[in-house]
Amino acid sequence: MSVQHQSSQPQAPTPHAPTRGARARDALRRPAFWNIGGLFFFYFAIWQLVMTFLSLWLEQEAGMTSGNIGLVFSVIALVAFCLQPPYGYIQDRLGLRKHLFAFVVVCGALMGPFFAFVFLPIVGVNQVLGAVVAGAFLALVLNAGVSVVEAFNERTSRANGFEYGHVRLFGSLAGATASLVGGFVWASDPDNIWWAATFSAIVLGALLLVVRTPKPGDPGYAAVSADRDTATTENTTGSTAGTAAEASGSQALRTLLKDRSFVGFMVLMFGTAALYDVFDQQFPNYFADHATAVADPEVFFSRVVFVQILLEAAVMVVMPFVINRIGARWGLIAFAAVLVVRVLGTAFITSTEMLVVWRLLAALEMPLMLVSVMKYVTRMFDVKFSATAYMIGFSMSKAAGVFVFSWLFGLSYDAIGYAHSYLIMGGVVIAVTLVASFLMRDDRGRVAPGAGDLTPAGR
Repeated sequence: MSVQHQSSQPQAPTPHAPTRGARARDALRRPAFWNIGGLFFFYFAIWQLVMTFLSLWLEQEAGMTSGNIGLVFSVIALVAFCLQPPYGYIQDRLGLRKHLFAFVVVCGALMGPFFAFVFLPIVGVNQVLGAVVAGAFLALVLNAGVSVVEAFNERTSRANGFEYGHVRLFGSLAGATASLVGGFVWASDPDNIWWAATFSAIVLGALLLVVRTPKPGDPGYAAVSADRDTATTENTTGSTAGTAAEASGSQALRTLLKDRSFVGFMVLMFGTAALYDVFDQQFPNYFADHATAVADPEVFFSRVVFVQILLEAAVMVVMPFVINRIGARWGLIAFAAVLVVRVLGTAFITSTEMLVVWRLLAALEMPLMLVSVMKYVTRMFDVKFSATAYMIGFSMSKAAGVFVFSWLFGLSYDAIGYAHSYLIMGGVVIAVTLVASFLMRDDRGRVAPGAGDLTPAGR
């Protein structure tokens, strides 16, 4: 809630803050729910197409070595890491305005032309240069862009009284659809994967153009952190307001870094959310090498991912209720535990059937992580700086971990093989989870400072 709307008197709930029992039914009847869901759907269709087929395409179509494929992911993480602070600051100032999201959409629409007319000529001359250029471009759409999309959609959902986990379900549905359709696209022509991503970005742009967000004074606007003094004074009070806003942002960052829960949250994201991505980076190639029982392992893998994400979507429906009951802190610890089981199990499994089963465990991980992250951020830290807390605590910490671990485990795969590398990876996840669990405070029953008329956490 905005500073200028706070008062010492209790405030009645807004019309856009229904009780939990009525929220889901009410959301389904409102066009805004489907519009925001569409934003999730078409953005994560782009994400899934890239993440499912990128390693395969770079190896088989672009002829890149495993080391340079790892470099692509490291550059993605490094660029995303550098962009998180300015992205967080800009999104906090923009609030519910669409400018930064629109930039991500434009970059996504250029996916097909980039890989067809820019990347292949560069990589034909120098693979390292091609890896750096591709990593920097993909970061704008993916690892850095996802923070903008998640923060914008979380705020818009909260302003409209939607449960974030329910509207985020569209992202899981997109992942399943894109994986299945992507398998057929790959079978026809692997290069068309990038043009499918371009098409999805164009539809995403159309949905962003028509989405309606609350304006100052509308019901629901006070439920988000974006209606700060900066949002209304930057155009009226000149440089004094700008200086005050910058000082406020610096103070928020210092306050967050002094909070042991925030530090623990950063540690956990560095060592678990990052390794979730690192583990999956080379897994399609690993799966293709070991899935000897099928004729076309690449297409078969896309179908396995399709099933996994359908299961993930089903889990996402109930996950908000689960996290409300056990708390976001325990949700994050549960996410880490499932990741440990999946990584260590894969180290001992080589049969096609068991690889499929262990891959399907990922259906629990993503819902646990996403819902828990959002609820922990909005419960434990001042909601006026929710975008900053999310981007630094989650996205920036995760990007740093991906940058470090992508390179280290890429070298490890070459030096000691996948199985021994997975054992080390599992040990890292266990260690950081133990450290973070001692630092992070319990969020159950807590309402974040500045939440005002938001529904109390746990209710």
